[in-house]
Amino acid sequence: MLTIGSIVLGVPDVRRAVAFWTEALGYVPRDEGEEHWVVLVPAQGPGVQLALGLSESPVQEHPRVHLDLYTADAAEQAAEVERLLALGARSVDWDRYPEDPDFVVLADPDGNRFCVIDTAHG
Repeated sequence: MLTIGSIVLGVPDVRRAVAFWTEALGYVPRDEGEEHWVVLVPAQGPGVQLALGLSESPVQEHPRVHLDLYTADAAEQAAEVERLLALGARSVDWDRYPEDPDFVVLADPDGNRFCVIDTAHG
């Protein structure tokens, strides 16, 4: 049986990506890492790994794969969006929002798009 071991993001600056995602998720590097590759793991117990690999590919405006980060409700979603923006994320002018979205689209400092989801949304 297969299981997902890591989600991998291509980034042009691994150190910058490590700095952002460790603060954003409360993750830590699994090993010392390398200049071109670092795997992040939850600081507290098991969970999904996030691998950051050096990439020269341009960021996609409408990526085929992205991260969904879950929050418990709208208040937590708003607080997390503000925290992530303070860490260096940026708002994305997303042209595909539905009428009543449960998600906010952001980009990390390297331009990778991700969503912050209100899981209590109707």
